[in-house]
Amino acid sequence: MRHTRAGTIRQLARGLYDYPVQHPVLGTVAPSADAIARALVVRDAIRLQPAGAYAANLLGLSEQVPAKVVFLTDGPTRKVRVGRQEIILQRTTPRNMATAGRKSGTFIQALRHLGRARVDAKTIVTLRRQLTDDVRSVLRKDIAYAPAWIAEILRTLATPRGES
Repeated sequence: MRHTRAGTIRQLARGLYDYPVQHPVLGTVAPSADAIARALVVRDAIRLQPAGAYAANLLGLSEQVPAKVVFLTDGPTRKVRVGRQEIILQRTTPRNMATAGRKSGTFIQALRHLGRARVDAKTIVTLRRQLTDDVRSVLRKDIAYAPAWIAEILRTLATPRGES
């Protein structure tokens, strides 16, 4: 309480604090959704997976920044408000959480958000640019957790460019 009053830390939500960051022009900057999510993971001992438009935005598949950030969770469904930002934690199946915390899980959720009809060669190129050998090997293992049409896309991404 003393640190909050002094301005050393600020309370974001019940039991959730951070060190305020000062920008020379903007003043006090709000924490990012990822920073809040990491704090919730530690505080509540849950797993989180970015979903929907937020996952697509993280991967560069969409330039739109969602007003409401959605994370899939194995914890309870709830909404966390931090300032004007709303983070929605949505309980989901264990199959969707099997890839939580891995890049492959974000790929699956982003592709699910886009839908089969909106995935084109540009999408594949954008995703392929983000792959390293480590991510590619994890992607091969996580294909089993993806729907069939997404699994085909992940197989294409998991094979190096020289091979077919």
